[in-house]
Amino acid sequence: MGVVIIAEKCTGCKLCVASCPYAAIDMVANVATLNDKCTDCCACLDSCKVGAIVFEGTRRARETVDLSQFRDVWVVAEQRDAALLRVSRELLGKGRDLAGTRGHRLCSVLMGAGVRHLADDLFEHGADVVYLAEAEELERYRTGPYSRVLSELIVEHRPEIVIFGATTIGRDLAPRVANRIQTGLTADCTKLDVDPETGALLQTRPAFGGNIMATILCPRNRPQMATVRPGVMTLPERTPGRRGELIEKQVKLRKADLSTEIVKIVRGERRHVNLEEARVIVAGGRGLGGPENFALIEELAALLGGEVGASRAAVDSGWIDSSHQVGQTGKTVRPKLYIACGISGAIQHLAGMQSAELIVSVNKDPDAPIHRIADFAVAGDLKKVVPALIEELKSKAAGAAA
Repeated sequence: MGVVIIAEKCTGCKLCVASCPYAAIDMVANVATLNDKCTDCCACLDSCKVGAIVFEGTRRARETVDLSQFRDVWVVAEQRDAALLRVSRELLGKGRDLAGTRGHRLCSVLMGAGVRHLADDLFEHGADVVYLAEAEELERYRTGPYSRVLSELIVEHRPEIVIFGATTIGRDLAPRVANRIQTGLTADCTKLDVDPETGALLQTRPAFGGNIMATILCPRNRPQMATVRPGVMTLPERTPGRRGELIEKQVKLRKADLSTEIVKIVRGERRHVNLEEARVIVAGGRGLGGPENFALIEELAALLGGEVGASRAAVDSGWIDSSHQVGQTGKTVRPKLYIACGISGAIQHLAGMQSAELIVSVNKDPDAPIHRIADFAVAGDLKKVVPALIEELKSKAAGAAA
C-alpha cells in the first residue's frame, strides 16, 4: 500500500522529480524510481501526465465513498514512556457520548512497545474495543511508522469518527493520516457534537484569531477526523475492572516508513508548564503593566502550589512565553482554583478558563467582564491586593510551621 511507480509507463519526463518535496524520486536509467525518503504524501501523482504514478491502497475518488460502510468512534490513545496521557482519557469521555448518540462502539487505538497493560486503563475509561499495535519500531513516536499502522487500521476497520489529542504528536500524526486516507481533518477543536441521523460530526474551533467560532463538517468523506485540545473535555469516571475486546494488529513496516532515526532525546531545561492538569492557576494580564510584575504572579502561584497562566495580551506583549497562554488561542483549563489578575475578561480568554471550579478576579475596573463570571471579585489595584494576599499566605504558613 502506498505510492507506486509503474516503470513501463514512465517516459522519463522528470516532472515528478521536481514536484516531490522530500527528494524521494531518483532517475535510474531514465525511469523514475522511489527511494527510502518517500512519505506517501502523493504530491507527485498530479505531476505525472502519463499515469505512471499511482497510489495503491487507500486513495480513492471522493464520489465513490459509501458512508453507510463506516461505523464506530475511535480515540487515538497517546502515551509517553508507556504511560497514558490524560488527554486520551478525556477524549474517551467525549467519544462515549458520540458513540452513544450513534449507537456505535467506542474504540481506541494503542500503539507503542510494552504498552499492552495500558489497554486496561482504556477499557476502564469507556473503550469497548482496543486495537493494539506493538512493535520495537513504535517504542518512540516517529511519523512514518505511526501513520502507516494507523492508516492501515482505518482502511481495514472503517471507523466513522477518529479523534486525536491536539498535542505535539497529535498535530503531527493526524494530518499525515488524513492525507494517506484522503479525508478531512479539523484541528484544535474545542467542541464536538454529532448528528444522530446522518452521523455528521459537528467540529467547532476558533477561527480568525479566536474572534469567531466556526463549526466544520466533512459531508462527503469518512472517517471524520479532528484533533481536540487537552483540557477541553471532561475526564470520565473510571470503572475499575471494566473490560472490552482486545484486537492485536500485526505490524509490518517498509523501509520508507523508517527513513528517520531517533539518535538522542534531549530533555529541555525550561520547566514544563502543565496548565491542563494544574489544580491551581494564577494568571496575569495586561493590567500587570509590565513583565516585571509577573514576579508577583509567580510568587503567589508557588505559595498555592499552582502554575502561572497568562492572557493573550500579556503573551503578545512579550511579557511571558506562549506556553502559559490560556484561552481560545491558548490552552483550555479546568483547575480547582483560577485567580485572574489584571485580566479584563475578553470572550476569548473566558472560553479557556470559565470551567474552573472556583474563579477569583482581581481588577481595578469594577465593570470588567471577568468580574461577572467570578465567584469572588476584587475591584482593586492588583499591585496592592496580590502582595497583601502573599503576605497573608506566608503568615499562615509560618503559623502552621510553628
